[in-house]
Amino acid sequence: MPSPIVTGAAPITSSATGAADAETARTVLSVIMPVYNEASTLSEVVQRVLSLDLGVDLDLIAVDDASVDGSAEILAAIPDPRLRVATHEVNRGKGAAIRTGLDAAAGDVVVIQDADLEYDPAQWEQLLAPILAGEADVVYGSRFLGDAKGMRRRNRWANKGLTAITRVLFGTGITDMETCYKLIRRELLADIELEASRFDIEPEITARLLRRGVTIHELPIAYEARTHDDGKKIGWSDGVAAIRTLLKWRLRRHP
Repeated sequence: MPSPIVTGAAPITSSATGAADAETARTVLSVIMPVYNEASTLSEVVQRVLSLDLGVDLDLIAVDDASVDGSAEILAAIPDPRLRVATHEVNRGKGAAIRTGLDAAAGDVVVIQDADLEYDPAQWEQLLAPILAGEADVVYGSRFLGDAKGMRRRNRWANKGLTAITRVLFGTGITDMETCYKLIRRELLADIELEASRFDIEPEITARLLRRGVTIHELPIAYEARTHDDGKKIGWSDGVAAIRTLLKWRLRRHP
């Protein structure tokens, strides 16, 4: 399979070179944005990300997963050095896009941002706070501790069901395994070779962190669901795949 093409400025990295510098260096947040036919919302969500003032440096990696609706052209027209664009020549799925983004990421902390408007990146400030304070290495934004506006009942119960399975299999108390907002110190993912190519990337990340003994902290977030008519792509088969993924990484000897 051809390697993804990455365009844009060199990645932003921490400026620390020694112990003294480490005390004053700004944290770099690498934002991985999978993009597949999101032309209607893409420009706005990118601008929301780039306009944030979080007290950290932003490294935005948009991964165009072979969009055919003009998303690539929208990204190419944004002249901001903090934005880098990776391109898949064929559609490979959200998980593959996230893996491409992680390969390119150079920040201290990573977060995934969907290219629609279901999640507001302004909420990162509260999610980052425990990590910046050295109190957590992983923080999830939980829709079910906050407000999951517009989420259909069946989707709500599907999400809660998958989280319940995660709790039973891994002995965790998390409330929202499928949340997009997973803020993770990049070093924790450095030696994890993720395998998922579709939406099963979410349970894989969670399962493999938990198997390695990583504590996942949660804070409430607001969420505004969209429908399949609005372009939502996940379906019931992805729920089945999520269960398989959770079982796989519960039973796998080396997570």
